[in-house]
Amino acid sequence: MAISIRPLHDDFVGDVSGVDISRPLDAESVRILDDAINRYAVLVFHGQSLDDDQLLAFGRTFGSIAPPRNHRAGHRLQHAEIADISNLNVKNELRARDDHRRLDSLGNQLWHSDASFRPISGALSMLHAHVVPPTGGDTLFADLRAAYDELDDDTKVLIDGLVAEHSIFNSRGQLGHTDYTDAERAALPAVRHPLVRVHPGSRRKTLYMGSHASHIIGWPMPEGRLLLRELTEHATQQRFVHTHKWQAGDLVIWDNRCTLHRGARYDDAKYRRDLRRVTTQDLDSASDNPELVAAG
Repeated sequence: MAISIRPLHDDFVGDVSGVDISRPLDAESVRILDDAINRYAVLVFHGQSLDDDQLLAFGRTFGSIAPPRNHRAGHRLQHAEIADISNLNVKNELRARDDHRRLDSLGNQLWHSDASFRPISGALSMLHAHVVPPTGGDTLFADLRAAYDELDDDTKVLIDGLVAEHSIFNSRGQLGHTDYTDAERAALPAVRHPLVRVHPGSRRKTLYMGSHASHIIGWPMPEGRLLLRELTEHATQQRFVHTHKWQAGDLVIWDNRCTLHRGARYDDAKYRRDLRRVTTQDLDSASDNPELVAAG
């Protein structure tokens, strides 16, 4: 069966059928999917039965995997490269309301781009659903290419060449969660990335910000934060947004270089939600923070 892709939102978000991603992909299938990512930025696959080995192998098909942050609570999954997007602790029990990992994870409900707080930022994220709650827990995606296209000319001139500082502690601090050790903060220093990028696959200009972005380099702090807030409000208008309602077996790929996403609230004290993610590195971004990249 040939790979088929059905648009779900203009030229943003494609529903993919005709491929079993638990099996190694041939070169032509990889090319088709890569082209589709460049066009749609978000791809949705249904009914995919993947173990963690297969998820990791699929991710490596598209690039080098960026390991998630280390958490003091330990790692529930076998592979350190797989991010545990769940409300479960290492004993597979629901996390307590005041659990540090739970409070940290609430930051994922803010609009963000995965790993924008890294010297080498995130390229593609691939999130696979094992268990989903009966209600809530959707993921919303925003198309930053379309949002850039619809900016007025004066704003495009204003933001061209600007650089934003990104930090994981900025997004978490917005919710009042500041319980991080000096060692945790030192391990993730603030980084800088251009506010406007050219996407390497589509060659379209795109915004690049989100909740990890704290301010504009060289601008007064309040002025830069207002600009980032205005751009985020613009980019997350309904006409730029698609909501994915998860089913077990879904896998969604999104391109962090030209989208924002956020998780929606659900009753995490009552229902289990077990999703697992791999994220590839955007090697083109290594030149944004050369000193930090060189320091490893």
